[in-house]
Amino acid sequence: MRQIKKLKDGSLPKRHQGRFNPNQTAPYELGRGRIENFMKCRGCFWLQQAAGVEFPGMPGFNLNTNTDTLLKRDLDQYRGKAAHPIFIENKLKHLIPFEHEDLEKWTQSIQFGASESHFNTVHEQTNIKFGGGLDDVLLNTKTGELHIIDYKSTAQLSPNKAQIKKLDETFLLPPTNPKEPDYKASYRRQMDMYQWIMRQNGFNVSNTGYFVYVNGDQHFEDGMLEENVDKANMKFNVQLLTHEADDSWVEEAIMELKDCLHQKDCPPHSKSGYGPKGDKQCEYAQLFESMEEHSLI
Repeated sequence: MRQIKKLKDGSLPKRHQGRFNPNQTAPYELGRGRIENFMKCRGCFWLQQAAGVEFPGMPGFNLNTNTDTLLKRDLDQYRGKAAHPIFIENKLKHLIPFEHEDLEKWTQSIQFGASESHFNTVHEQTNIKFGGGLDDVLLNTKTGELHIIDYKSTAQLSPNKAQIKKLDETFLLPPTNPKEPDYKASYRRQMDMYQWIMRQNGFNVSNTGYFVYVNGDQHFEDGMLEENVDKANMKFNVQLLTHEADDSWVEEAIMELKDCLHQKDCPPHSKSGYGPKGDKQCEYAQLFESMEEHSLI
């Protein structure tokens, strides 16, 4: 990880966030989600980061965030000591929750660029500080490698509990039919990017990552409300999925992203990857084109 150069008076330069300023010397901070935006649509990325266009915000997924927090607490009970029962059950008793003094900071995605102790790295060639928020890390006591772990919350809807699919590793792979939407591409890229950041910071990281999926169960016999108290319980089915990641594309993407930031004109919006079948163009491009047709812009 590169150290940020101090100014002549010994102070650190003002952080470079928000709209890209080519004259700013401090590393430009981009979170994992912004890199994902670039991978999905370069036109939208350029409008937001280079032109400073404010896009509509998405509501926070607080329920998902809460399940992430609770799952990490489950592993905290075994941190640095032994494998959690879910890993023992999956014949992975050699994987124990990794203990590190900066782990809590690594999980703070919004503050990823606040300090060198947070989860980030400065890419030397582009002067981009790239980071995010880890869910958790495992230590392989056999090899000494680290394994990135990501928590995912979902809820499969089916009128019949027996029809709910049991997930396996193929769930994360690209569809066999190239015309089908690849909804899990962002999950795979997230694992790739986090492994890459860890490696840039000098850690010995395995290509093998793990996803813990908690699937909300709607098939309660008597509902979820407890009797005589203002509390409710929801049960989840839990599955551990193994994924072989590949971070070989990450550095090239950062280089291309930096070139995109310096473009004077907006690059083309993506022609596919959107809509129920993944065959539609960028939704914002559709909006802009419709507004032009109606002489609104």
